[in-house]
Amino acid sequence: MAQRLIDDALWRRIEPLLPTPPRRRFKAMGRPRVPDRAALTGILFVLRSGLPWQMLPKEMGCGSGSTCWRRLVRWQRAGVWKRLHAVLLAELRQRGQLDLARAIADSSSIRALRGGKKLDRTLPIAVRRGRNITFSLTAKGFRLRRS
Repeated sequence: MAQRLIDDALWRRIEPLLPTPPRRRFKAMGRPRVPDRAALTGILFVLRSGLPWQMLPKEMGCGSGSTCWRRLVRWQRAGVWKRLHAVLLAELRQRGQLDLARAIADSSSIRALRGGKKLDRTLPIAVRRGRNITFSLTAKGFRLRRS
């Protein structure tokens, strides 16, 4: 099943973008490291299926859900996904298969150059606080009201 989610051609594009694994001080201690391709298979399986990380089937050979999640976060911080996106876009552009006529720019995520309309200050909509009837302000300061 691991080979069906990621074919060899896609793996050859992804593998050079991944950071080198951290060096282990003691090779005999701890569990062996899950290979990157197996971890990527687990990540794709969870993201495609919507399955919780902890329910990732161990029979897939991808390690635990926690392992795949930590690898996903580490690769995100290393910028792997941005680089992969750029590589795939460049390849599509080179083949002439990138059609920018269908591109959509969301105005909420793109900054308006040369000063777009300035937004007004947001006014508070909460109810005003009522008078405090326990204390009253007098010339001498606060004094407890007696009924």
